[in-house]
Amino acid sequence: MEEREMKEFMSKLLTGMSIGIVVALIPNALLGEILKLLIPHFPFLQPLFDITVYLMSMLSILIGIMVGITFKLTPIQTASVGLAAMVGSGAVMKTADGLFALNGIGVVLNTGITAALAVLFVTMIGDKLKAYAILLIPTLTIMIPGMVGYLILPFMKKSTGLLGEGIAYLTTLQPVVMGAVIAVAFCLIILSPISTVGVATVIMLSGVGSGAANLGIVATGVGLAIASYKANNLGTALAHVLGSPKIQMRNFFMKPKIVFPMVISAAILGGLAGVLNIQGTPMSAGFGLSGLVGPLNYINLAEGGWNLKNITIMLSTFLILPIALNVGLIYLFSRKLKMIKAQDYKLDFE
Repeated sequence: MEEREMKEFMSKLLTGMSIGIVVALIPNALLGEILKLLIPHFPFLQPLFDITVYLMSMLSILIGIMVGITFKLTPIQTASVGLAAMVGSGAVMKTADGLFALNGIGVVLNTGITAALAVLFVTMIGDKLKAYAILLIPTLTIMIPGMVGYLILPFMKKSTGLLGEGIAYLTTLQPVVMGAVIAVAFCLIILSPISTVGVATVIMLSGVGSGAANLGIVATGVGLAIASYKANNLGTALAHVLGSPKIQMRNFFMKPKIVFPMVISAAILGGLAGVLNIQGTPMSAGFGLSGLVGPLNYINLAEGGWNLKNITIMLSTFLILPIALNVGLIYLFSRKLKMIKAQDYKLDFE
C-alpha cells in the first residue's frame, strides 16, 4: 500500500470510528447525569437511563458499521465488519456461570484495528464469492480478522495498562506540575482511539489528578468547538463539548498542529487544578463537560459543596477560562502565526 493510499485508508478508518463513537456515547452523555438527578423523584425514568448505558456497549458494532459505510462497502460486507469489530472489542465477556455479559465499551483501539483488518479482508475477497457471499463473508470475516482481533486483545489491554502506569507516575509530581502534565496527556488521549475513561479507571485516578484530566478534556472540547464552528454547523461544534472531542480524531492525526491552542489551554487549566484543588473520581476523570460529569463531581467533592466560592470556581475553570483561553490562542495561531485555519477542522459526515 502506497503512502497516499495509506493516508486515505487511515482517514476513512478514523472518520468511521469518530462517527461510531459519537453516535454510541452521546445519548448517555446528554441524558446520563440529568436522569440520575431525576430518577429519585421520577423512578419511571430508570429504564431510559439503563437503555443509554446499554447502548454504549453497542459502540464496537457501530464503529464497524460506520467504518464499512465510510469505505462504501456493500451491506453484507458492512454488517460483517461490524460483527468482526464486536468480536475484537472485548465488549462481551463470558461469566463463570457460562453466561455472556456486556463489558462496557471494550477496548476502542482494538476495535479500530479489528475493523481495519476486516475492511482489508472483505475488500480482498471482493465479489469472488458471488452467490455464496451471504453465507461465507460474515462467517469468514468473524473467523479470520475477527479472531485475529480477539487474539491481540490482551496485548492491547496491556498497552492501555502501560499508558495508565505512566499517568499514575505523573500523580507523584508537585500538584501544579502534575495537573498541567496530566491535563495535556488527557487532551491528547481524548483525540486518540484510546478510552480516557479506561485509562483513568485502570489506575483509579482520583483527587486533583482526576480534576486535571477533566479540565484537559474540557479545554480540548471547548477549543475544538470554537475552532470548528465556522467549518461545520453549530450542532456539530457542540458535539465536541456535549459528546466527545474524538470526532476530530481523523483531523488530529492528519494535522496534529490543529490542537496546539487546546494543548496550551489544557496545561494552564491543569495547573489551576493543582492550585484550586479541583478534584474528581476515577469514573469522572474521562468525561470533561460531557453530561456535566466533570463539574458536578467537582462540586460534590469540594468542601462546602454548592457554596458561592465553589460555584464561582466551577464556572471559571469549566466554562469561562476554557472559552477565554481558547479564543485567545486560536486567534494567535490562526490570525497571527497562520498555523491553523477553520477548514482544518472540517468534518464530513455525509
